[in-house]
Amino acid sequence: MKIAMWSGPRNLSTAMMYAFGNRADFAVWDEPFYAAYLAATGIDHPMRDDVLAGHETDPVRVADRCSRSIPDGKAHFYMKHMGFHMEPSFPLDWASECVNVHLIRHPARVVASYRAKRENPKLRDIGFEQQAKVFEQFPGPVIDSAKIRRDPEGCLRKLCETIGLDFDPAMLAWPKGPKAFDGVWAPHWYGAVHKSNGFAGAEGPLPDLDSDAAGLVEAAMPYYERLSVLTI
Repeated sequence: MKIAMWSGPRNLSTAMMYAFGNRADFAVWDEPFYAAYLAATGIDHPMRDDVLAGHETDPVRVADRCSRSIPDGKAHFYMKHMGFHMEPSFPLDWASECVNVHLIRHPARVVASYRAKRENPKLRDIGFEQQAKVFEQFPGPVIDSAKIRRDPEGCLRKLCETIGLDFDPAMLAWPKGPKAFDGVWAPHWYGAVHKSNGFAGAEGPLPDLDSDAAGLVEAAMPYYERLSVLTI
């Protein structure tokens, strides 16, 4: 089985990658199209030069690898994808070979977390619109990070059942620290999850935001709501 897990940034996506990566039967690939996205758009991101130097920048070659046989002799392949990385010119037909799963998080939490890592995000940076477009083309189970944090085992069991995969308790805890499959951007973005050995507990109230951030949340909400009503 190949799983394409679609999300936006600051969305529990790395913890989910670690959950699947802790299974002995899974190979994992961290944000395959990130370097290609940076190269194609010219956008400035933290550690941009390192990302471009350390990862494939040709989206056709990345797509080809997504379509190849599962690496490392594993039974399954988990690919952590950001919807906003998929520029219109990038190949996407490989996703038809995958079980496509869509991970969402309330925009207020995404914006608050993203701004702590990169200033002045725009709607394209947090990925809600692009993820909705990917969902239209490749629908699949929708899971909400808030539900996972409230009940990791229950939600992961339900996801596995929905996609026809046996649940493995190894998904609930992993060793602290960096992982061999982390992208080179991990030192900037993955600090909190590197300190964890499992999913964090339930989240509190939504964060208070200034007017600029609140406006960004308002713009993202229709896309979030469109998917949130479909959560398993």
